[in-house]
Amino acid sequence: MASSLLAWCRSRPLSLTPAHVRQYAKPADANAGDTRLILIRRALYPGNIRNRASPTGTWRPDVRQTIQRAIPSVQAHHTIERAWLLHRRLVRKRREAELARKFECMKRAMDELKKIDSKLYMEANKVEDPRARSKVEMETMKQLPALEARAFDARIRGLFPREMRIPAETPSKNGWNYEWKPIERPL
Repeated sequence: MASSLLAWCRSRPLSLTPAHVRQYAKPADANAGDTRLILIRRALYPGNIRNRASPTGTWRPDVRQTIQRAIPSVQAHHTIERAWLLHRRLVRKRREAELARKFECMKRAMDELKKIDSKLYMEANKVEDPRARSKVEMETMKQLPALEARAFDARIRGLFPREMRIPAETPSKNGWNYEWKPIERPL
């Protein structure tokens, strides 16, 4: 059934009537319009595009020759590809070796710290819950104004302080606040 339908479609001549063809834009009238736009259009899309390369890069007569000059054969392309993959693998191996070396140095330092002072070792490896608050911290937060309490609550111990301002090239309009002190978290 499908083959007979295909044969019937091929036997009929393709005729496009004006009703079947969509007209998206009217043809450009060379006599009317802004001359600046016409000049820009001529500069970007030259009429004799087959004779020279387009400034927009839509047509280049020497692209095949350039590719042939750069990569003369498929074998050369595969060789270049394998060399690039080898380079990436060597870079990855170097990076992994450097990370392994750093980790080993860190492990030796932690083992040495454990031998020297076990209390410092335990403090360095202590896992903290950033949401946990001590009774002293809760009492301190009750006495602070709302903005300072919010800054105190948002600040996580060990991380960069959020209330610190980004350095700027010009001073603020209000000047420097010499009385400002960061909120100290009790340990």
